[in-house]
Parts: sequence; structure tokens; C-alpha cells
Amino acid sequence: MCGIVGLYHPKENVVGEIYDALIQVQHRGQDAAGIATWDSKKLSMHKELGVVTEVFKTHDSLRLDGNIGIGHVRYPTAGCSDVSEAQPFYSANPVTVALAHNGTLTNSESMRDFLLETHFCQFNTGSDSEVLLNLFAFELSQINFDTLSNEHVFKALKKVYARCEGGFAVTMIVGGVGLVAFRDSNGIRPLVLGKNGEGSRMVASESSALSALGYSFERDIAPGEAVIISEAGSLDFFVCSSSVNHTPCLFEFVYFSRPDSVIDSISVHKSRLRMGDYLGEKILKEFSHLEIDAVIPVPDTSRTSAMQVAHKLGIKYREGFIKNRYIGRTFIMPGQSIRKRSVAHKLSPIEIEFKNKNVLLVDDSIVRGNTSKKIVEMVRKNGAKNVYFASAAPPVRHQNVYGIDMPATKELVAHGRNIEEIKDFIGADELIYQDIEALRMAAHVGNTKITQFEDSVFTGEYCAGEISKDYLEKLETSRVNKK
Repeated sequence: MCGIVGLYHPKENVVGEIYDALIQVQHRGQDAAGIATWDSKKLSMHKELGVVTEVFKTHDSLRLDGNIGIGHVRYPTAGCSDVSEAQPFYSANPVTVALAHNGTLTNSESMRDFLLETHFCQFNTGSDSEVLLNLFAFELSQINFDTLSNEHVFKALKKVYARCEGGFAVTMIVGGVGLVAFRDSNGIRPLVLGKNGEGSRMVASESSALSALGYSFERDIAPGEAVIISEAGSLDFFVCSSSVNHTPCLFEFVYFSRPDSVIDSISVHKSRLRMGDYLGEKILKEFSHLEIDAVIPVPDTSRTSAMQVAHKLGIKYREGFIKNRYIGRTFIMPGQSIRKRSVAHKLSPIEIEFKNKNVLLVDDSIVRGNTSKKIVEMVRKNGAKNVYFASAAPPVRHQNVYGIDMPATKELVAHGRNIEEIKDFIGADELIYQDIEALRMAAHVGNTKITQFEDSVFTGEYCAGEISKDYLEKLETSRVNKK
């Protein structure tokens, strides 16, 4: 998962505002960050490994001229964690193009082979984002033009959509045209458009970036749609995909997105409130025998759901953990050893909230299970009589192929285990999972026009591309090797 932004200002350099916007989407990736800007003549860029404040900690790193720019924060999905994989990527043939990408092309290998066979390019990384950049540049090169226009860009993107499979959201600088943004045909990865009173426009992964910088939300970029903000500031839209089926990623609402974001007209905060309602109803119906003294969230993402669980059960809601704000999100940290150390450093239990009590811990989801296991151990050491564990999401049993770097399948605690076995693994006295139908409904209620979601990590059903058994086995091997 990554975070992307794109920004146009009528007169001023945009690098400072892109920096601020990237901080607002930092939760989507802590591995690397980068910014590229365009001043109608030349491209300027700086990128490096680390979080935004580390990558752009000097004045020189922020001396990027241009009133059009794009930014990217990354954690590794396809490819290794190396500075060469940091984005944006750029090409100078047939025109200057810089690209920032969130998602994964599921057929990037065949696209790479196709481009190599044309003798059009050489690849410097293993990233599918570089494949996407070179594919667009190739398709643009096949069009005859004296002066590049919006129509030429849309025509090239139609070819890109016809060839690419998977989930993706993209911002690009195209020299001579302006800022270009587009979203995959299924709308799996989010992308929003906003404006301010000064005539500036912003594209971002989440609406929270818009509101934080004083931009008003205009709308979501539609599945299969491309948007061009010209070098003069005018807007142009075109649906480039011939086949559109809106199925946004359900895990965005569970974990990745900020609660103050709105994705496809669905409030992330309200969806998490509903997750808590449905989870509380399930506990009342199926686990009413449990004697619970307090409902305690595993901070931060689960707080919203936990509050509603407590409300439904009529039981005290308590904060039982102090979180170290300087430790990142453990889900997206590279390496299990780093994650294990970070759990102990990240959360400190408040003993009086656990001692001699039966507590219900609520988390947003359980992925590897090691974090949950460590937390249960900490709670027991602080004197809890019984530790019950509830997940606002169903069991995560399958690989994600659309841009979430889930671990290898064999590392997923729910893969090949039933609920009782998972409960034993994490050491809880009871384990309660959200039902998949309830999770879908928690998002669907926010926008009833959306009737399907990309929920493959729970169901194993993939909505975009030809996801064969062979493809999943190769992905499994690559993730094991990367580890």
C-alpha cells in the first residue's frame, strides 16, 4: 500500500504543499518518499528511503521548482526495499513523464516481456510501477503528434487500460500537458480530487489530505477514469476503460485509511462504527455467557469499533494501552523481527485496567497473529483473569494481489487454521471474528450504489485480472524469498 498526491498551483511552487500532503498520507507507507515537480520546461525530483520528514530534512531537498508536482510515500509491494524502488519514476521518451503509483499490476510480468520485445526500454528495477510508466510512454510513442494534447494522452491511456490488470491509482506529470491522474477499472485503490479558493487543485489517495491542507472535496475519480489538470489549470475528464465494475477495497475501511477520510462517498469513521455495532450484536447473540468487565481497544485503528462494541454490550469502555507515537504501523514494517520488537516498544499496558478483570480486547484485524499473541501475553502479565479477543474483520486467510503487501500465505495465522486453533495460537480465552456479510454491510450502508467489494483476503475471490493458482504460487514464493 502506498500514498500518492498530485498538485497544481496557478503561480507558486508546489513542493512545500506536496510535502505537507505526503505527511497526511504517511500512514500508507513508511519505506520511502519522493516528490517530482515541473515548471513547464524541466523536471526536478528528490526521493530517498525513509519517512517524509527524514527524506526532506534539508533545504536543498525541498528546492524543487514548479507549479505542478506529484508525491509518493511507499512501503514495498512488488520488488525489494531499495532506494532504486523509491518513487516517482520518470522517463524522457517520447516526452517527460514522471509517475507515482499505488497498487499492483497483476500482469506486470507479461507487460515487462512485451515491452522488452519491442526494444523500447530497459528496466532498472523490479517494480511494476516502472512497468506502468514505460507502458504509458510506449503507447504515447505510437501516436503521431506535432504538439501533444489531452486527446493523445487519453488515447494512450485507453491502450494502457486495455493491457493492464490489477488495482492501481496513479498521478503523473506529462510534460506539455500537465498533471494526469487515473484509477483502475474496478476502483480498487482510492483516488480523490479537490480544489481551494486560490485556483489550486489536488489529487490524493485520501480525502483527509485535502481537508488538512484547506482543500474542498470535489469528488472521487471514477473507476476507469483519467483526469487532466492542464498547465493552465483547466480540467478534462475521460473514461478510458471499456469495462468498469466498481469494487473498492474493503480492507481500506478496516485498517489502511484514516478515519477522517471518505472513500467513494463512504465515511471510514462511520463504517468502523457500524463494524462495532455488528460485532457487538454478534457477541450479544452468540457469546452472551462471557462475563466482561471492560472493552479495551488495541490502539489506534480499532478504537472506533471498540467504542461501539462497548455501547452495544452496555459495558465500560476503557483505554488500557499507552501507545508510543514514534513507532510506526507494525503491519507495514519490513521483517518479522522488527515487528516483534516494535510491538513491545509500541504498546505499554496500564496495569489497573487489567488486574483481576475479565477484559475484551478489540482489534481491527488479525493478520500474522504474532502481535495479538504478544498483546494477550502482556495483558495476562498485568493480572487479567480472562482475556477475550475480538476482531472487527473476518479471518485473513488469503493473499492480496492488488497492492497490499500481505505476508506469505503460510504466515497468515488464519490460513489452514480454524477459529479454535487460532484462539490457542494467540492464547486468548475466547476469540470472536466479524462475519464477512456484516463487514460488507458496514461499508455498503455508506453508499448503497456499491454492492460488491474487493474482499479477497477474506474470501479468496479475486475481482480483477486472471488470478490463477500458478500466479498465487509464484507470488507466495516471491514473498517468501523477499523475507
